[in-house]
Amino acid sequence: MKTRTLGRNGPTVSALGLGCMGMSHAYGGYDDTESLATLDRALELGINFWDTADIYGPHSNEQLVGRALQGRRERVFLATKFGFIANSGQFGTAQGPKVDGSPAYVRQAVEASLQRLGTDHIDLYYLHRLDPATPIEDTVGAMARLVEEGKVGYLGLSEVSADTLRRAHAVHPITALQSEYSLWTRELEGNGVFDTVRDLGIGLVPFSPLGRGFLTGAITAQDQLGEGDFRRSNPRFQAEALAANLRLADTVKAIAADLGATPAQVALAWVLTQGEHIVPIPGTKRRKYLEDNAGAATLVLDADALARLDAVFQPDVAGPRYGATELALVDRGH
Repeated sequence: MKTRTLGRNGPTVSALGLGCMGMSHAYGGYDDTESLATLDRALELGINFWDTADIYGPHSNEQLVGRALQGRRERVFLATKFGFIANSGQFGTAQGPKVDGSPAYVRQAVEASLQRLGTDHIDLYYLHRLDPATPIEDTVGAMARLVEEGKVGYLGLSEVSADTLRRAHAVHPITALQSEYSLWTRELEGNGVFDTVRDLGIGLVPFSPLGRGFLTGAITAQDQLGEGDFRRSNPRFQAEALAANLRLADTVKAIAADLGATPAQVALAWVLTQGEHIVPIPGTKRRKYLEDNAGAATLVLDADALARLDAVFQPDVAGPRYGATELALVDRGH
């Protein structure tokens, strides 16, 4: 597995990370045995950048990752996130979860995560969403103290605006920004965030780089999604929007066929092509998809393939990337 530097002065990690959320959260059909085998296989493939969060489950995903870390903690660059209050509201409903970025909660959250993960340090610690009631300077100041104490190696933020990123970075260096970015989610290119991470030397860690599985071409109808699957309430997976978006997935499939690759590899290779500071974290809970994703690190997209992708994806995608509850939690600046 190739490696990349996360941020201008950050750590070296695998060029592709592994999002662990789906092993315990959002998509249903959980199988801890297969998930643990997938984590084993990730290390065999050189994928050492693992991403979890305390809200996944809640809590059970960190516990699962903690089991996988035993006896080989030093081989993994471990990222987790805090901010959402467990059981304070549900995604996809009128009342989403509440966010707490207060200094007191920073301390409470990190201690709980360390215990669940079975480790004495977290390599990269993110604020999962901005707390509008707490100045970002206060949150990052409290997070910086965790770095001083050796409990955290590097700091990150998730789904914040360019202004928030600059304010936070002035308090303590921000190593990574984790936000949604893929062929069909391109807001970062137009809202100043993409330029800001480059200017400040911050690594970009795209989540959902496969469009929550849509860009693989495997999802063609909503009834393929099981009960309890978060995507059933996602606007882009509603019947009308899904039908309109199928041409996007068809383009990815056609290019993949021309290159002798898979659609997932093409979608991930496109993300990797957008900059050396970008380290996507495709999520999977199955070894076969992990192995497929890993092939993206060596896939080269030529100018023709990139132009064909841009031609079909630059027009508007049908449906917003989130429902109203989730969008309300995203910091879009002023």
